[in-house]
Amino acid sequence: MLKAKDKTKIISKFSVHEKDTGSADVQVALFTAEIKRLTQHLQKHKKDNSSRIGLLKMVGKRRRLLEFLKNDSPKRYGAVIKELDLKR
Repeated sequence: MLKAKDKTKIISKFSVHEKDTGSADVQVALFTAEIKRLTQHLQKHKKDNSSRIGLLKMVGKRRRLLEFLKNDSPKRYGAVIKELDLKR
């Protein structure tokens, strides 16, 4: 899990409006941070299959959110991809 301080920092950076906590931009950014954290964990603990399954589910959710964002608002999609340095 991400720390509350890190989470609020990400939310403030990617929010669309002042009270935004659940837009696709924010969710993708939060999933990306958690995916990076879990990837580092799995490099140390190679046999932690339950975390691996959770990681794969998160990657799938992030992929679906990115597809939604791409169809809904291509400009925001491009900005999020560029900011998070994702391959697309």
